[in-house]
Amino acid sequence: MISGLLQPVEMPIALPQTLRDPFYQLEVPAAVISKFEVEATTNPIEDILKKKINEEACGEEATYFVDLGTVLRKYQQWVTHLPRVTPFYAVKCNPNEAIMNTLANLGANFDCASKDEIQRVLKMGVSAKRIIYANPTKMKSHIKYANSVGVEMMTFDNADELYKVQECYPEAKLVLRIITDDSHSICKFSTKFGAPLSDCARLIALAKELQLDVIGVSFHVGSGCLSVQSFMDAITSAHAVFQMAAEVGYNFRILDLGGGWPGVDDGLINFPSIAEGIRPLLDELFPDTEIIAEPGRYFVAECHTLAVNVFAKRVVSDGHEQKFLYYVNDGVYQSFNCILFDHYEPTPLVLDAGERTQLYKCTIFGPTCDSMDCIAKDVYLPELRVGEWLYFKNMGAYTVAASSPFNGFKSSPTTFYVQTPLE
Repeated sequence: MISGLLQPVEMPIALPQTLRDPFYQLEVPAAVISKFEVEATTNPIEDILKKKINEEACGEEATYFVDLGTVLRKYQQWVTHLPRVTPFYAVKCNPNEAIMNTLANLGANFDCASKDEIQRVLKMGVSAKRIIYANPTKMKSHIKYANSVGVEMMTFDNADELYKVQECYPEAKLVLRIITDDSHSICKFSTKFGAPLSDCARLIALAKELQLDVIGVSFHVGSGCLSVQSFMDAITSAHAVFQMAAEVGYNFRILDLGGGWPGVDDGLINFPSIAEGIRPLLDELFPDTEIIAEPGRYFVAECHTLAVNVFAKRVVSDGHEQKFLYYVNDGVYQSFNCILFDHYEPTPLVLDAGERTQLYKCTIFGPTCDSMDCIAKDVYLPELRVGEWLYFKNMGAYTVAASSPFNGFKSSPTTFYVQTPLE
């Protein structure tokens, strides 16, 4: 294992022996612990929040608490349930430096969608061979950059992309992204990306004519997929495309299961149930194929807890009942953009409710002057005082990655790092 931030190393795409290796340890790199002042703790998150607030470490600022121990546990779960599948972490989900270094140190690779994301990964010292450029439609300048730094794998889903790659990077190792049924997913991607199965034979033949190296198939069942069957059907479709490729002389060797993996295990579907459903099918249809995936929220959703301060309050009445409007220091232009872009419904929790049992209808607004900056509407909470704190769990996926400084408010909340025990 590498004890510090990664140095440039050549590592295979496939996972190391990891849990099967008696010398392998699931750990946060020592340099990450030092740089980000990671505090080891066995305390529940509520106690950690109260301690920092009492120390006035948060001030009036919205504050993230990132548990790198959760990242370790998620990785352990992945290699236990899907030992054949190498995770390529989707950088777009949350480009947190501490998390990415921890994942790289564990053996995970990276899914990048742009030149900037590739640069972020390479800056950590990760080999370019551990990156898949998983954007089916790429700018020429970005393709040329990938070529210049040695990123070999990249996806495509149309003929024009093949001509572009032939011009800019004919040595690239290409992965054909196919359309799958994403009707059971919260965020659907098939309207934007993926080749229909009816087009695949033509695209494979064109790639052969252009003398391009197509090495496999990828798919994405959609973000927030709620169906194991969607994964299974996509795997079956990928197998059919492998057979198409064999008919024109290709020997595909990579299957990319894409994203859509749930970030929490207490929802309508969980990761172990997906893994249990697809493992036999992968062994049946792809016994000798290298298999990868592009999990994003799976690794980071649970590890972030966001604490926000109630800095203002209004009391309103409709003549029948008293309601409260609360204003907090993070909103939909910052971390809560996930409400608009990721269809997330965050649950506000009162940090120190005490013995207050009477609940009132409340609406929680963010700090900007936009009336659409609403975090939660008509939720029931005890009456809060100005200066109290609310907190939100599972705030690591598609939150800070898309935040902005609109209206002059901070786009990056104060962040503290902790590490809870692996077991």
